Amino acid sequence: MTCPAGRLPKALRLAAAMSAVVLLAVTGCTMPGPAPTTAPPLLPVQTTFTFGTGADPLGFDPALVSDTESYRVTRQVLEGLLTIDPVTGAPAPSLATEWEELDGGLSYRFTLRPDVNFHDGTEFNAAAVCRNFERWYSFTPAMRGDGSSTMFKQVFRAFKDDAKNSNYDGCTADGPLEVTIGLKMRLTGFLQALTLPAFAISSPAALKAGTADVLDQTFSANKVSKYGLHPVGTGPFTFTEAAPGGVTMTANPDYWGEKGTITTLKFRTFEQPETRFAALEDGTLDGFDPVTPGNYDLLIKNGKQVLQRDPFSVMYLGINQAIPVLQDLKVRQAIASAVDKATLTGNYFIAGTAPTGQFIPPKLSGFNNAVAGIPYDKAKAKSLLDASSYAGEELKFYYPTNAARTYLPQPEKVYAQIAKELTSIGFNIKPVPIPWSDGYVTAVTGDGDHALSLMGWNGSYADPDNFVGPLFGSPNAELGMDDPQLVSKITRARSMPNGPDRDAAYDSINKQLAETVPAVPIAFPISALALSDRVLSYPLSPVLNEVFNQVKLAPEPAG
Repeated sequence: MTCPAGRLPKALRLAAAMSAVVLLAVTGCTMPGPAPTTAPPLLPVQTTFTFGTGADPLGFDPALVSDTESYRVTRQVLEGLLTIDPVTGAPAPSLATEWEELDGGLSYRFTLRPDVNFHDGTEFNAAAVCRNFERWYSFTPAMRGDGSSTMFKQVFRAFKDDAKNSNYDGCTADGPLEVTIGLKMRLTGFLQALTLPAFAISSPAALKAGTADVLDQTFSANKVSKYGLHPVGTGPFTFTEAAPGGVTMTANPDYWGEKGTITTLKFRTFEQPETRFAALEDGTLDGFDPVTPGNYDLLIKNGKQVLQRDPFSVMYLGINQAIPVLQDLKVRQAIASAVDKATLTGNYFIAGTAPTGQFIPPKLSGFNNAVAGIPYDKAKAKSLLDASSYAGEELKFYYPTNAARTYLPQPEKVYAQIAKELTSIGFNIKPVPIPWSDGYVTAVTGDGDHALSLMGWNGSYADPDNFVGPLFGSPNAELGMDDPQLVSKITRARSMPNGPDRDAAYDSINKQLAETVPAVPIAFPISALALSDRVLSYPLSPVLNEVFNQVKLAPEPAG
């Protein structure tokens, strides 16, 4: 008797679960009869999976990039000590199998996974872990700039050349598979922070061979090292090649964990929503991210799977106080009052996206229901502007083009709406469109003449410090602000034990941000991706911890 080749059920069209994995079950059949006493080894089925993205990555050294598309690639190739439990969202074993907190939270000891090698054959051990931590700590200004876009600074606050202000207190190899990481001050979200892709462990041999600390190459208008063009980790896929428009990876045959069924993984860039949709329709793509409001309904109508992530990012309007007139609080308040968030979220984001007056999402402790932010009020905005020091100065408004982000699916339209609102109350706005792949992030996070900018932040772990710390926890060139009191409050809150006092501290931070308007939070966007019926399950994650060895595919039809 043979197993009937019945038709697979239609896949789930809409899913929204905070750390859930979407599973579609198919009925299995058991073949009767005795198993053969001997059988030739099964050769792996060559399976190529092609996934569309909205922009090119900026590089592949995860310690020096922070964009979604770069991390989408490096998550497949490199792994950290910890990962994220897909059900609870808590830290879970990866290259470390066990850990313990010591010294009241001032150090953590990790037991490392045995018998793991990097893709180049180098042994994974405690010395490799410490080599990576010491490299991050030793980043020079020539590599990191002011460091504001590097996760090491966002977590540890400073580098070796400013050791007195750094919270990093060393990495010690206690044995081949035992390592201790020290902190100068307790960091409540430390274990959660180690799940960030930026703390993935690279092969020390590959770092040396790729002169990882010399940025003498270019990729997507971003300065990178030779290593940043070809990362080497322990993950389920090995890096094969990259060029503008696409990245190719190959399944790691010696992977220590679940190998999955995809043997060749390709990410292909389709900047325009219409071309991503067409490529999925004609079978060029097996899926793509992000779905935009314009193609959402078409996907559903055409029978494609659309999976929604729970909102765990914030989209905001950046205000650069290095521009003198923007140091005037009334000017910043006028900007906030002029922005109609309800219109923006209703017209240019996926349905269900909520406008917001704060930067910490509602699912996290520290979200303050009492903080509504500055409401839309055109008359008040004009009154505030008239009473301010603004005298018609030209304000350069930077926005990205040729890209859709999970937190900003239609940047050109969002820019046009906000610019129209600001102009209508008397601001002199000069548009500065920059293609995402031509250095938009560098332009708005470095020193420059950007007065206003469209940006967003994808949450990476469930702690309020992951939202307010990177944006406001230290001076940075994106916002041009220098508020020692706010920095001190954020530094104190991140070290406090979880509980009512810590919640109150973040409530206070939220309130101060709403009052001082260093930036205008606009939305907690819902993001979505589309999949063909070939996909039976996909590891959907609100923090984008989506590794493709966990993708389940329908069996290929018999030929």
